[in-house]
Amino acid sequence: MTGHRTLVIGYGSPIRGDDAIGPLAADRLEAEGVPEGVSVVSRHVLTAELVPDIAAADLVVFLDATLHGDPGEVRLRPLHPDARAVSTMAHFLDPRELLAWAEALYQRRPVAWLVSAAGGCFDYGLYELSPALAGAVGPMLAQVRSLIAGYRQGAPA
Repeated sequence: MTGHRTLVIGYGSPIRGDDAIGPLAADRLEAEGVPEGVSVVSRHVLTAELVPDIAAADLVVFLDATLHGDPGEVRLRPLHPDARAVSTMAHFLDPRELLAWAEALYQRRPVAWLVSAAGGCFDYGLYELSPALAGAVGPMLAQVRSLIAGYRQGAPA
């Protein structure tokens, strides 16, 4: 299928060690090249300014670190709009809250996924990923590419 718009958003703090995996993975994805119709964004935090772009997309993939799981473990989970989603201290807004805003303000509900990797070190002042998370970037991007390809072929993402 052509004409689908996909938005990939990597987010996390570049000064908190493993929390930086979201934007680092997004930057690598963009550098390696993406199909036509795919936009990639890197952010330190999720903000309301992303809502119009989310609403304009058919598929949105969020990339982030998580505290849950063994360091380096990559997880994939679907996301749905949820205006009651609690924001974490690490990120200003929760992806589900942004999806709820897109639905409420634009009557758009894109298919959305979270691809996350479990981190082990989130200390302030660390400017590089732990070895486990550095090794998780490739598997994260493989998940993203699989979601994009599946959605473009008409498979339920």
